[in-house]
Amino acid sequence: MTGVSVLNKEFIDRCLHEARRVLDIEAESIIKLKNNLEDNFISVIQLIRNCRGRLILSGVGKSGLVGRKMAATFSSTGTPAFFVHAGEALHGDLGMVTCDDVFVAISNSGETEEVLGLIPSIRRIGASIIALTGDRESSLAHYSDITLFAGVEEEACPLGLAPTASTTAIMALGDAIALTLSNLKGFTTDDFALYHPGGSLGRKLLTKVSDVLQIRQENPVVNQQTSVKEALFTMTHSKMGSTSIIDNDGYLVGIITDGDIRRLLEKSDDFLLKPVSEVMTRNPANIGPDRLATEALNLMEEKEISDLPVIVDGKPTGMLNFQDLLRAKIF
Repeated sequence: MTGVSVLNKEFIDRCLHEARRVLDIEAESIIKLKNNLEDNFISVIQLIRNCRGRLILSGVGKSGLVGRKMAATFSSTGTPAFFVHAGEALHGDLGMVTCDDVFVAISNSGETEEVLGLIPSIRRIGASIIALTGDRESSLAHYSDITLFAGVEEEACPLGLAPTASTTAIMALGDAIALTLSNLKGFTTDDFALYHPGGSLGRKLLTKVSDVLQIRQENPVVNQQTSVKEALFTMTHSKMGSTSIIDNDGYLVGIITDGDIRRLLEKSDDFLLKPVSEVMTRNPANIGPDRLATEALNLMEEKEISDLPVIVDGKPTGMLNFQDLLRAKIF
């Protein structure tokens, strides 16, 4: 903030004005694209959905970079896809394409030489061709099976040269196709986790409560007739901050925490020999071992608790601690 405060106000206003101008143009391009979706969009969805092979995206330059991103989005949301650079495809990489595939050619002008050069070979191979272009009357649109229009009225570049709004529009349209297909396929969180096993995202999507329980492997439990004093000993022995309380049949009926005991001690200590049933929290929050650890974390944050009983068929099998979730890097 110190550096900003000494800047000339005219300079600051100019920077913000230009940034807002660019964002306005790009946002407006996407809104117009949304309002003018064609029947061809449905045809594209049907073609890709019925594809027996893979979705192949191709382009050069900025369109090629957009194609790479689109291929990654499709693949991670349940539609097998990959990107092939149009220039490399002209020199042998077309061997990746089969007659069962759908080939998406990306070119804003629809006249990109390298992309057009692929069309005769793609036709000979037998793959279907989708043109993703900003010109309905272009050569690429003419030679494709389906044309999906992604044109913009102006680029955000003040010179009208650098692809900006056009690449944003094409990328947004690619996202719309990918996520529409994902929705139609009933793509689930478990499916997403399967394709994202690494890093923090993988941990959040794959780690279950039962996995986190392995960190400590403690299950402090006392009967509801046990004294508060004995319950405190059970907590101390297990090094947990709470203990589950069960009835004579082993079902969870309550919980007591060291915080509960401290708060009671502020008033009196005559409760220590009383049964825990008189001071416990009844019907405590709990979770099953097969639930995602992130669900447990959300529940603990919502209830503002540090320990969560893990139950199977109503009976406690473990105690989940907030610190163990942190150790498992579920955050």
